[in-house]
Parts: sequence; structure tokens; C-alpha cells
Amino acid sequence: MPPLRTALLQSSGFPGSVARNIEVLESAALRAAASGARLLVCPEMFLTGYAIADDVPRLAEAADGPAARAVAGIAARHGIAVHYGYPERDGDTLYNAAQLIGPDGTALAHYRKTHLFGDFEERWFTPGDRPVVQAELDGLRIGLLICYDVEFPENVRAHALAGTDLLLVPTALMHPFPFVAESVVPVRAFENQLYIAYANRTGTEGPFEFVGLSGLAGPDGTVRARAGRGEELVIGDVDPGLLTTSRAGNPYLRDRRPGLYGSLV
Repeated sequence: MPPLRTALLQSSGFPGSVARNIEVLESAALRAAASGARLLVCPEMFLTGYAIADDVPRLAEAADGPAARAVAGIAARHGIAVHYGYPERDGDTLYNAAQLIGPDGTALAHYRKTHLFGDFEERWFTPGDRPVVQAELDGLRIGLLICYDVEFPENVRAHALAGTDLLLVPTALMHPFPFVAESVVPVRAFENQLYIAYANRTGTEGPFEFVGLSGLAGPDGTVRARAGRGEELVIGDVDPGLLTTSRAGNPYLRDRRPGLYGSLV
């Protein structure tokens, strides 16, 4: 099985303007596809911006709304899967959500953030209740989390036990937490023997200063591709061969003793 070339878009786009962010996504998809990428991962809340405060209800859309249809068109035009974050409206309930659209424009998976971070998110969003959401892409099992979710080891271990090969994590990682991108994410990839694509925002929005440092971490604990602090499109390969070799040599999942862990829940 050939590697899955994956592009990570590090950008904050244009907070408050879905139309302009769709344009940014179209440009990124064009560049990513030209590099041979089959998957483009965008940051948390990419379609609207993160620090949108009282505009959340106005900008939130259904999972099959106009923005989703626009992203599906981009994916189909460029033959690349697109994973993006956005505020979802389901009736009167709002979620911090992410959706994976296949390279033919078909919706493959949808996830609602289960662990909300800070006063802003807790004010506007309801936490999701499905810890493991997966899809298949080019022979790999793709899993979805959002930002703060990956900082809980239980979440990533649940994906490992469910067979996730590549975990997509759109994020809005801000100061003073760059160590999450630099240390926590590579460790999560190593201890769970999977790839993690961690796509961050950059720059300043309202009270938040985002740290960039998007990266593709491998099951050997190394970061296979890393962005700096500014706007960037990062390309890396998810190698099924490395997954097989690394899993054969790393005994974490085989050596677990679940009977001892009851007190954790």
C-alpha cells in the first residue's frame, strides 16, 4: 500500500468570513493536490474563525449546509479529501465540529468535540458524546478528534484500540501551550502506535495568540513534517509500512493489563 500524502494547512484565514475562508481552502487544495496529497487537514473552526464570540449562532451551519456543499465541490474538483473544522448547528444546539469529505465530494465522517476548552467554548457549544469516529481512506483507517481532545490520553488510546491508523486533529493551540504540539502530540502517536496530523491556527484573533507548529507525528514518536509559526502548507507522508514495522516492535498495546485500570473510570 503506498503512503498517504497528507497536507496540513496552517492558517487562521479570515475570521468571520466563511466565503473568504472557502477561497483560502480552495487555494490550499489546489496546491496540496499538485504536490500529490490525497488529504488536506485544516485547523479547528477554520470555516468561520475561532474567536468569533457572539457571532457563533449566526455563522453556525448544519453538517450538510452551504459551506459543506462548497467544501465537497472543492474536494471533488481537486480529487483530494478535505477535513475541516466549523461550528455546527443542529436545531437549537451548537457544536464545535469537524467533517471529513472524500476526494469524490462524499461526506465520510463527522465528529463533535467531546472535551470543550475554556469559557468561550463552554458558553456556546454542547460537548459531543461519540468518542471514536472513523472512516476509510485509501486503505487506511482515519480517526477524528479536535484540539483539547488529544490531550486526554484516554481518547487517543480508544482510537488505538479501535484500529485507527491516522488521527486527524484540527486545533486552535494558543500561548502558553506550545509544548502540546512539541511534546504531547508526538508522545501520543508513539504510545498508541498511530500517526497524528495536528493542524493549527496561527497569528492573533481577539484575546488568543495561536502558536502554529502544525505537524505530522509518526508511530515512532518523530515528527515527519513540521510547520513554523506563520502561514504554511505542510506536506508529509503517512507510511503504512512504518505502521506495520513500528507496531510489530512496540509492545504497549499488547502488554496492557486492562483488569488493573478499573479505577480510571
